[in-house]
Amino acid sequence: MHIPTYPEFAPLDLDARDELYPALNLLPDGISEFSFAALYLFRRTYGYQVSKLPDGNLVISGHLKGKVFFYLPCCFPSLKQFDELMLRFDYMRHLSESQARQHRIELEARGYFIREDRDNFDYLYSREALATLNGRAYHKKRNLVNGFVNTYSCEQRPFNRSRVPDALAVLEEWRASKGVEGDYGAAREALEHFDVLGLRGAVYYIDNGPVGWCLGEPLAKGKMFAVHFEKASDRFKGIYQFINQAFAESLPKHYQYINREQDLGDLGLRQAKMTYRPVGFVKKYIVVHPDRANFMPAPPEAPAECGPGTIHECQDD
Repeated sequence: MHIPTYPEFAPLDLDARDELYPALNLLPDGISEFSFAALYLFRRTYGYQVSKLPDGNLVISGHLKGKVFFYLPCCFPSLKQFDELMLRFDYMRHLSESQARQHRIELEARGYFIREDRDNFDYLYSREALATLNGRAYHKKRNLVNGFVNTYSCEQRPFNRSRVPDALAVLEEWRASKGVEGDYGAAREALEHFDVLGLRGAVYYIDNGPVGWCLGEPLAKGKMFAVHFEKASDRFKGIYQFINQAFAESLPKHYQYINREQDLGDLGLRQAKMTYRPVGFVKKYIVVHPDRANFMPAPPEAPAECGPGTIHECQDD
């Protein structure tokens, strides 16, 4: 697609990959939403549109709970351009930690309010810790994995085009068993376009029948791996803990961290994510215009089901 010049915007589509993918893939912070796959797959949820500022920087707009926001994923514009964006939109979402370090003082000097968006912090885990589950802190997870392994003979196979139908079958079972759509549409598109989107993962089989799958991608210049989707059959106790551990073990060791995305402000999900002992967070900030000092956008409602990268957290500890 041709990305228009600001102030014009165009809906995000698959043809934008060649222009957006390289720049997003080199971002250092590892924000899970700032990949082409994440933006494309949730383009309908947030109504994403894209534009290019006069200096060549990307700006992405979206809407949430009746408010319009913008992202500046790649580079920060001039303060004059930033002021214009802040007048046009209700707020800026996902100011990265590196951007905050560089620009917070000057933005606050101009009167802007900058607030941590804790509900959207991405959870970071040590790849090695998730792969080994060593130590007392992981004994419940380890027991579930051991119980699963002792009960079932489960095989992990790399995701490829020939295994898409198997993963789709698991996704359909997941939707039927949960009785809700959740992120079904985005997950289905992820499976159908995984190669174009640069996603990779695995499919899991018991007695040659598909029972689970996961998909994600490298972030932060290859330092971390983000798990965007993880689906499995609830018929097998411990399967989510097994997939979590087995996939972490299969990742190359140059991935120091696994990004399991955010909790969306759901306290139960937050507690469950904490049981996996995160080693840190990918912090995100909201920037609010001084004329909207009392405005704080509400986080999206946590779905009845766990969302992308969180399904295993809904299972037993």
